[in-house]
Amino acid sequence: MRVLLTTWGSRGDVEPLVGVAVALRGLGAEVLVAAPPDEDFVTLLERVGVPLVPLGPTVRSVVDGPKPPTAEDAFRLAPELVAARFETLGAAAGECDVLLATGLMPAGARDVAEKHGIPYVFACFHVFGLPSQVFAPGARPGDRSAEEVTDNRLRWGQDAERVNRLYGAALDSHRAEIGLPPVDNVRDHVFTDRPWLAADPALCPSEGMTDLDVVQTGAWVLPDDRPLPEGLEEFLDAGEPPVYVGFGSMAAYAPEDIARVAIEAIRAQGRRVLLARGWAGLDLIDDAEDCFVVGEVNQQALFPRVAAVVHHGGAGTTTTASRAGAPQVVVPRIADQPYWAERVAELGIGVAHQGLKPTVESLSAALATVLTPETRARAGAVAGTIRGDGATVAAKMLLDLASS
Repeated sequence: MRVLLTTWGSRGDVEPLVGVAVALRGLGAEVLVAAPPDEDFVTLLERVGVPLVPLGPTVRSVVDGPKPPTAEDAFRLAPELVAARFETLGAAAGECDVLLATGLMPAGARDVAEKHGIPYVFACFHVFGLPSQVFAPGARPGDRSAEEVTDNRLRWGQDAERVNRLYGAALDSHRAEIGLPPVDNVRDHVFTDRPWLAADPALCPSEGMTDLDVVQTGAWVLPDDRPLPEGLEEFLDAGEPPVYVGFGSMAAYAPEDIARVAIEAIRAQGRRVLLARGWAGLDLIDDAEDCFVVGEVNQQALFPRVAAVVHHGGAGTTTTASRAGAPQVVVPRIADQPYWAERVAELGIGVAHQGLKPTVESLSAALATVLTPETRARAGAVAGTIRGDGATVAAKMLLDLASS
């Protein structure tokens, strides 16, 4: 049995897929992962011994500028990715039995699967943006007063038009080249009416939250047994647990001057600082012994040893911090990050920072809440409810599809 997994996006899009790849291999399947050829992802896949099929440009070449990508950039990238999927996946899918796609609008993946006559699955990491009723913070199905509920189906329709403008012409052109008819609604075609949701039910409940027939597998976690770097171990052992600050692969989207703001806010709470460089290149502001900076690190081993985690609200970081029982301050910037910030606040395991530009005062106030015994206890309680077998669940389902 051979499975083709594909994505294009940040580490939060790639690492979960690698978790499924490892689970599939453990079940005896052969696996190929088609993903962007960033050095970080090449290293990640080499670490677990799974072949990388380079797909499209590197992500850093798109997002690593001084400013976030523009609309013009998006209209250049979309057809480039469609072409890359037809070429790369078309070449790789010939001997595969099933194809799963996720990440940035994987237009072209379903079409390759259709041409090769193999099952196709689209997976997402959150319910944000799916056709549904949108509930105010704290509200759930059943609490449907006019003040609590708005309908996002109009926005859903507008989003379909946006996706068609970005991907439609390129997709139909490449479909025609392989003898397939045009597609009316690219977004719905890619998503299907039964997408998989790779998120934990405790963090991202799906029941009643979308009109689609979502199949929730649980979060896809790649097990990580790497030791922490020696210098980091020494820093952790030298005092009270520090507050971790990291914005992952946000690059130009990280808040301006966030390293200085975070360090000063954490010091104002009498805590030590552990700063993660990430793609934004965060760095220390002085050589004081209460601060340490680290590169790529095993968060699964690290987060249980920190006092709190300050982060951007990516699905992966939110899940890892939640599983570790680490209180969180989420500073959301784009896409699904406000959703995860809201969920952290709703669960009582942290704070959703209000505003895109944290100040020393605002971040210090948020930390004052999460660094309490009450928040720590709540975070620990929720940690015990989060499952870690989502990747294995997804792997077994893929093999069932491939053999059906």
